[in-house]
Amino acid sequence: MSVIESSARARDTLARNHRTGYSRAAQRGYDFTCPSPDSYPFQWAWDSSFHAIALTHLDTRRARAELRSLLGAVTPGGFLPHMVLWQDDLRPRATADFRIDLWEGWRSVTIAPPVVARAVERVHRATGDDLWLRRVLPPTLAFFGWLRDHRTSPGTGLLEIYQPDESGLDSSPKYDGALGIESAAEGDVHGAWHGAMRSLITAYSSPARTPESALRERRLFVWNDVLVNTVYADGLSCLARLVRTAGANERTAERLAEESRAIGAALMRHCWDETTGVFHDLDLVAGKRNEVLTASSLLPVLLDSVPEPAARRVIEEHLLNEREFWRPHPVPSVAATEPSYDPTFRTGAIFRGSSWINLNWYLYWGLRRRGYHAEAETLAARTCALVAASDTTRECYGPEDAAGHGARSFGWSSLVLDLAAATTTELTEGF
Repeated sequence: MSVIESSARARDTLARNHRTGYSRAAQRGYDFTCPSPDSYPFQWAWDSSFHAIALTHLDTRRARAELRSLLGAVTPGGFLPHMVLWQDDLRPRATADFRIDLWEGWRSVTIAPPVVARAVERVHRATGDDLWLRRVLPPTLAFFGWLRDHRTSPGTGLLEIYQPDESGLDSSPKYDGALGIESAAEGDVHGAWHGAMRSLITAYSSPARTPESALRERRLFVWNDVLVNTVYADGLSCLARLVRTAGANERTAERLAEESRAIGAALMRHCWDETTGVFHDLDLVAGKRNEVLTASSLLPVLLDSVPEPAARRVIEEHLLNEREFWRPHPVPSVAATEPSYDPTFRTGAIFRGSSWINLNWYLYWGLRRRGYHAEAETLAARTCALVAASDTTRECYGPEDAAGHGARSFGWSSLVLDLAAATTTELTEGF
C-alpha cells in the first residue's frame, strides 16, 4: 500500500507545483516544476533535474519541457545557475529569502550539483526523442565544460564550491567549522548559519561579480565536496554515452569518459580514508579533510571508477550499519553517531540528520549497481513508506519516526515514482 500511497502523493505534488508563463526579465517563456509552492517558488537546477526524472513516469512532454526551461538559462559561456528566477512578480523577495546574489536580474550567481546530465539521459531513454536531445545536449555539454574550466582545483583536480549552498546541502554540520558556527547551541544553529551565509555573501558581493569571479583567491570558503564531485563524475559518464547516441565526435565521448574516471581517481586519492573506510570532503582553506560523517560520504559507491573493495567497505561498514545510517527510516543525512545528529529537526536546519528522498534515490542505485539487490529493495520500500506516512510530500523526513520535516508539497520527493518503477524490473541498467 505504501507504494500506491506514495505514488499518489508524488503525482499530486507534480501537478500542484507545475508553473508556466513568460518572464519579461529573461525575455522567454518557462515551463517547470517548483520545489514547493509556499517555500521555493522558483526553478532550482538540481531540483528540476530530479523532477524531470520523476516526470518520465507521468508526462514525458513535461519532463522534456522541464529541462528545456532549465537549460534555457545557460549563458553563452556555459554557466548554469543554481536558481532561475523566472517569475517577475516574485523576484523582489528572492535576495532576502534565499541569501543569494542575483546576476543579470533573474539568475543566481552560484552553481548546484550538476544532476542535469543524468536527467537528460533518463528523459531521452524514456522518450527516444533524438530531436530534443540534439537541442539540449549542447548547453549541457557547455555547462560541464564551464565547470571544468572555472571550478577545477589545481591541486586536486576536483570541482570546488565557494559557499555551502552550492552543494545543495546548505546547513550540513560538515560546514560548521568553515563557517565559524561549530560552537553554536542547538537552538541557535539555524540563525547562526543564516548569519554566516549573509556575511559570506556580503564579503563576495560587488557590482563586478560574475559566475567566473576568482573567489578561490579570497580564501573565505573553498571546498571539494564529495557529493558534488560524485554527481559531476556520474554526469560526465552520462554525457559520454549521450554524445555517442547523438552520433557526435567519438573523441569527445572518450574525453568525457576519461574525465569521469579521473574524478573517481581523484576522490580515491584525496578523499578516501583507508582507516575508516569512507570518503571525506576537503576544506581547502584549512588544508585538511573534514571528518564529519554525512550521507554524502557514501555516494561514490555510484561510480564504476571507485574500486569494488572501497565501495563494499562504504556499504557494509557505514550505509548498512544500524548505528550510523541504516536507521528505522533511512538514510539520515548525518550519521546517528555524530554529535550534530538532529533526527527530529529541532534545529530547523536542513541536512543535519533528516532523511532525504534524493539521497536515498542515489544510494538505492548505488546498492543495485554493487549487487546489493535485497538491501536496495528494502531501501526503496522504506523510502516509499516515508512519503506515504505524510499527507503530502515533505522536504525531508525523520529517520527515527518518519515524521515529515520542512517544506510541504516538495517536488523531488516525487522520485518515489522512479523507485517504485525500478523495483518492478530486473534491469540492472535502470539507473
